Amino acid sequence: MSALIRIKRAGPLTTIQDEGRHGMLAHGVSASGPMDRAAYRRAGLLAGATHRAGVEFTQAGLDLVLAEGELRIGWDGGAFVVRINGREASWPGSALLAAGDRLSVTPGASGNYGYLRFGGALDLDPVLGSHATNMRARLGGLDGRALVAGDELAFSGVGTLPEEVRRPDAEDGPIRFIRGLHWSWFSPKVQEDFVKGGFRITPIMDRMGVRLADEGRVFGGESILSLVSDPVQPGDIQILGDGTPIVLMRDHQPTGGYPRIGTVIGADLDRFAQMRPGEVVAFAPMSVERAHRMLRSGRA
Repeated sequence: MSALIRIKRAGPLTTIQDEGRHGMLAHGVSASGPMDRAAYRRAGLLAGATHRAGVEFTQAGLDLVLAEGELRIGWDGGAFVVRINGREASWPGSALLAAGDRLSVTPGASGNYGYLRFGGALDLDPVLGSHATNMRARLGGLDGRALVAGDELAFSGVGTLPEEVRRPDAEDGPIRFIRGLHWSWFSPKVQEDFVKGGFRITPIMDRMGVRLADEGRVFGGESILSLVSDPVQPGDIQILGDGTPIVLMRDHQPTGGYPRIGTVIGADLDRFAQMRPGEVVAFAPMSVERAHRMLRSGRA
């Protein structure tokens, strides 16, 4: 069976993603992949997906029409509103669409990223082993770019039976991090204030990083400006020369020349990615050993 989706409207940064392009950082290519990996996986279960690729969209949402065939679509992520042929459906959820059906996603109460996964397999060739779009390197997806109105996505196959998914209870509280390579470069006063204070999420965010407002001037008196560039990873909390903290995300640059005070643990990076501009984020330290235990238990 084959199906064809036609994009009618796409918000900025609507991209095709999969689990990512791992093992390429030495060649200057970040892994990319979904900003909220857990939501991406839940959407796949809801769709009965057997193929890795799905669509990540931002607060602006998207509209699409199933131009040909029949296709099951699952959705999850931050809180959005989804309608099929104008009728609101549950979020998260899934539906079997027939030719001519229109699916529309509009912003909801919270979150930045949502996902569509598909029962059929997306007919696109992987690039360097992945379908994930890296817009800076122009790799993967559709010519390494965001989806726009008029794009068409073809699918083959039907996938498996969809699964019911229990969403985990919403977590709040501080975002946990492990102390970074340069933690000791900061004074004890700054270290203490970093975990006592809060930072506001700014609108300056994308798949590469999220800039934080240091309203308490935790880093205002620091004189660490730069260092020799070395590899970075998602979740690194990098402090720029002017004292601005930036949390690096899935499309981060391969190396960084500013000190990193810590790294957000994998279990909390999804939650951080869904925090909207204006929200206040606090950080709490965690030992490497405990972070490893969470990773082995599947919580990261």
